[in-house]
This record gives sequence, C-alpha cells and structure tokens, in this order.
Amino acid sequence: MKIKGSILIETIFLLIAFLIYFVSGNVFFIYNFAFIGTAVAVGVLFTQNGHKFGRNIIMLAVGSYLLIYVGILGHENLLISGFWYYLFLGVFEAAVVHYLIAKIAGPFLFGRGWCGYACWIAMILDLLPYKTPVNGRKDWGYIRYVLFVLVLVFVSALFIFKVNRIDMIMFYMFIIGNAIYYIVGILLAYYLKDNRAFCKYVCPITVFLKMSSYFSLLRVKVDKNKCNECGKCMKNCPMDVEILNDSRRRENGTECILCLNCVKDCPKNAIKI
Repeated sequence: MKIKGSILIETIFLLIAFLIYFVSGNVFFIYNFAFIGTAVAVGVLFTQNGHKFGRNIIMLAVGSYLLIYVGILGHENLLISGFWYYLFLGVFEAAVVHYLIAKIAGPFLFGRGWCGYACWIAMILDLLPYKTPVNGRKDWGYIRYVLFVLVLVFVSALFIFKVNRIDMIMFYMFIIGNAIYYIVGILLAYYLKDNRAFCKYVCPITVFLKMSSYFSLLRVKVDKNKCNECGKCMKNCPMDVEILNDSRRRENGTECILCLNCVKDCPKNAIKI
C-alpha cells in the first residue's frame, strides 16, 4: 500500500494548523486544518491505491465543509471577494488564511491541488459526464482576468464610498456568487462537453494559482525509459496538460490539478509525482 504521500500531507496540514494557532490564538484553525488535512490525506491514499472514487469522496468532504459550515453557517465569504474584503480590513480571518494556504503560498508546494481535491464548485462539476475534454481548448482564458479585476474594483469601491454593512454584502455575494458559479459551470460543461471548462476559462482564483503553481514542488513526471508514448495520459487529462513534457513550460502545465488520472491510466507505470 502506498502511504508516504498521505503521511506527508497530514503532517504538513498539522504543522500549518499549529503554526496558525500560535500566531492567531484561535483554536478553530487546529480543528479546521486537522479536518481538511485528514480528508485530503485519506483521499490521496484511496486514489494512489487504485480506488476510483477516492478523489470525489475527499472533494465532497472538504468542499461541503467549506461551503456549508465555514461559508453559509459561519458567514465567511471564501470567494475572492471575501479575500479582498478581509485583506482591506486588515483582519486575519478565515478567508485570508484560506487564500494564503490554498491559493497563494500553498501552490508552491502542491500546485493546483486545491482544484483537484477541495474546491466545492469542482466537486459538483466532476460528477458530470464529460470527464475528459474532446473538443480542445477555446481561446477564452481572458474571462478569468476580467472577472478577477471586476471583483477587485467592486470591493474596493465599497470601501472607497464607505458603503454601510459591507459584511452583509459580502455574505450575500458568497451565496449569490456560488449559485452563479454552479449555473455557469454546469452550462459550460454541457455546452463544451468538458466538466472542467469553468476552471479553464472563468474561475478568477486561477489568476493566483497559475503564478505559484509554475514552481510547484509536487509535479507529475514521466520516466522516459518506461514510456512508450501511447498518449493515453494526455487523452485522459481533464486539464489538457502536456504530460509527456517534464519541463515547467509544458503546455497548460500550471493547470495540473494532481488528479492522478495519468498515473492510474499509464499502462507502463511510467508516470509518478
């Protein structure tokens, strides 16, 4: 049984949990990161040992926890609007910690693992029938940058014009924003026959993820001595990553979500992390 990766993930999350606890004094972060770390570690354990739905189980566990418990019940806006809101307030709240760990600093270690194992939007999109893209890439990547800027400008305007009850506006933005994300994501998936179309073209969080993921320590690599270049790995990659090229500049390399489909599908066991 392959277990080293899971132990490493659990250890990292526990270290992060206690580090943030000592900095903030808030015991919530111990429970929060211990739960997420355990869930991710279990998911990786299932996936690496050949269980088909290991990643879906972990996404449902972590995604539901963040969406329902932290977001809806805890009134924390974990969308990018919430990140700007708390950052402008200068408050070390869950949204800021979440972004620093999962989407800004963390990807230097685990790339876009967030997208593959914890995103509450993708946890639903991955259940749709179009698991591998068939129509190639569209030149729509600019949408994510436009949305990124629009959200930043909107939240900035709320502070500049000193709008009342910004906290409630942020909460409603979280609810409404997620509803729009689900609708757009599902419609795009069916229109383009690609479950991950939303991630590739619309999600504004990828603006952060693409930058730090370029330097990710955890990367999918190919043993050229074993590989027979059958192309099965690239055909089954949901993010269109040029897997056979080990260079950091490989096509769509910063979009690898560490789903490990390529590892499982390789008939020569030539792919590893």
